Amino acid sequence: MTNTIQAYAAMQAGDPLTPYQFNAGELPAHQVEVKVEYCGLCHSDVSVINNEWGNSVYPVVAGHEIIGTITQLGSEAKGLKVGQRVGIGWTAESCQYCDPCVRGQQVLCTGEKKATIVGHAGGFADKVRAGWQWIIPLPDDLDPESAGPLLCGGITVFDPILKHKIQAMHHVGVIGIGGLGHIAIKLLKAWGCEITAFTSSLDKTAELKAMGADHVVNSRDSAALKTQRGKFDLLLCTVNVSLDWKSYLNTLAPNGSIHMLGMVLEPMAIPVGALISGAKSVTGSPTGSPFALRQLLQFAARKNIAPQIELYPMSQINDALARLHSGQARYRIVLKADF
Repeated sequence: MTNTIQAYAAMQAGDPLTPYQFNAGELPAHQVEVKVEYCGLCHSDVSVINNEWGNSVYPVVAGHEIIGTITQLGSEAKGLKVGQRVGIGWTAESCQYCDPCVRGQQVLCTGEKKATIVGHAGGFADKVRAGWQWIIPLPDDLDPESAGPLLCGGITVFDPILKHKIQAMHHVGVIGIGGLGHIAIKLLKAWGCEITAFTSSLDKTAELKAMGADHVVNSRDSAALKTQRGKFDLLLCTVNVSLDWKSYLNTLAPNGSIHMLGMVLEPMAIPVGALISGAKSVTGSPTGSPFALRQLLQFAARKNIAPQIELYPMSQINDALARLHSGQARYRIVLKADF
C-alpha cells in the first residue's frame, strides 16, 4: 500500500490548481484512508484557496464534500470496513475529550479540531485521510455521484432545522438559492414546511417552485420584503453579502430567528428593539456533528433527496472553479476523480 497521494493544489493564494504529489506517511492509528470517487466544490474551498479567512496553509489541497471507499483502517478505527463507501465533510479531526466532544457536539470541539482543508489535505486528490469518527457511512440508497454536497452544504442547512426544532407547521424562508439554499428547499419540502425562497435571480422561480418552494421573493426588493412582515419562524441565510437586516428582522414572527450560514464579513447592523419586542434572535452555526451527518444521510436516502449537480472530471478542476465563479452553476459542482 503506497502512502503517496496525487492531488491538485494551490501553491499560494489565488493560484490556479496544479498537479501535486506528496507522501502522507504511515496511517495513524485513529485515522481512515479513503479512495476518492467524487468531491463537491464549495465556496469555502475558494475562500481557503484564496486565503480569504487568513488561516490557509500552503500548499492547499481543498475539497471537503468527499465520497469514496475505504482503503485502509487505523488500528483504533471502529465500526468501519475496507471497501465500504463513506463520506467526509468539513471536519477531519476532533479531540474527543473536550466538553463539546463528550456531549456530542464534536463540530464545536475546543481541543485538537482540524478542518479537512486547513493544514490538512482534502479531497481534490486520489486519497484522503480523516479521524474515524468523521468517516460517515453512506446509505446504499444514496447516489454516490450527487451525495457529496450533503456532507457540507447539506449538513450546514440541516443542522439548524434540528436546532430550532422546526416542524411541519412552521414557515421557513431561505435567503440565497445556490449550493446551500437549493438543498435547504429540498429538505424543508420533505420536512413538510411552508417555504419561501428569497433570491435576486427571479429567473430561477420556476425551478425553485419545482424543488418545493411555495413562494419566491426578490431578496433585494424592499417593497417585496415589507409584504412578508411577521411571517417567518426561521430564516436560513446562506449568502455571504450584507443585506437589509432590519427589513429581514421585520419578516420574522414572534420568537423567530435569522440563522446565519454564509460567511458575511461585514458587521451586521441589528436594531436591538426589534429583538426585544418580538423575542427575536440572530443565530449561527457551522456544519454538524457526526451523528447529525448520519441522520441527514439517512433522511436523504429515505426521502430520495439529492442535490442538483453539474459533473466535471477532476482533471478539469480549474474549469470547474471558473464555472463556480461565474455564478451560473445549477446548483452544486461535483468533481469525479480521474487520476
